[in-house]
Amino acid sequence: MGVSAAVAGAETFPLVPRGRVVGVSYGSLRSARRGGGSDVAGSRAYRSGDDVDLIDWAASARLSSALGRDEFVVRELHAEEAPRVIAFADRGPSLALYPEPLPWLRKWQALDAAVALVERSARAARSAPGYLDFADGDLHWRSPRGGRVHETPRRGLAAPAGSLVAGLRHLADLRPAPPVGSFLFVLSDFLDPPPQEAWHDALERGWDVVPVVIQDPVWERSFPDVAGVAVPFVDAAGGRPRLVRLRRAEVEARREANEARWRALLARFEELGVEPVVLGRHGEGDVVAAFLDWTDARIAERGRGW
Repeated sequence: MGVSAAVAGAETFPLVPRGRVVGVSYGSLRSARRGGGSDVAGSRAYRSGDDVDLIDWAASARLSSALGRDEFVVRELHAEEAPRVIAFADRGPSLALYPEPLPWLRKWQALDAAVALVERSARAARSAPGYLDFADGDLHWRSPRGGRVHETPRRGLAAPAGSLVAGLRHLADLRPAPPVGSFLFVLSDFLDPPPQEAWHDALERGWDVVPVVIQDPVWERSFPDVAGVAVPFVDAAGGRPRLVRLRRAEVEARREANEARWRALLARFEELGVEPVVLGRHGEGDVVAAFLDWTDARIAERGRGW
């Protein structure tokens, strides 16, 4: 699916798990539990009281022929459950870059649209979404199990440095912790990504970690040819904009550094075995399309033997 589907009103995306999930009962995704779903988990010998509709007649015939007596085999199905879904939003100062009327990616707008989309999609999968950030230096946490510390804050409240690592640590320290198979969408520009070790605990707990990368493709993943042109620069931490004239060598150095940083970020995610959602536009249809592309990629990966 692409932008056309998003514009046509696809306001959610399917939560395609990397593995079996355990979550809230009566949902729409496969779990690690045996139950009354539609996907086959395995087979076993028939026991008194089993549903006869679950009998695998072909396997039963083969087993009966091999043993010389009547034996029945039943299929076990995965229970259908909704996963827990948590959106962890990095609201650091760099997420406020490129405001109106600049024509580039409005990162804060893409962030808010992505958080809203994740929460709608979680509800569509019959799961109560959770939310976490450290905007204005305080913890804002809404558990998917219910109960709230704070409401989701409005944009413009900056998180302190190191909040990505602190957020991952907070989630790991929760009691009870989110169950295996919980989706954890981490939304950030990742210009200063956390070290690999910060991800390991989340992955070792069996959470389905999905980085959502919000970077401007012109100024952050590359760099335009602005040699000799006065360009406004601003300190993301709150400095005033000033005009800077770059030489060609400086432009090329910035482009090489940005592109190398982008390649290194993707390589980090590949090493971790996680598939990012990449947001380079802030329109709601563009945000939905990026998540649908992520869904399609996961479905294709499953088709190759997942």
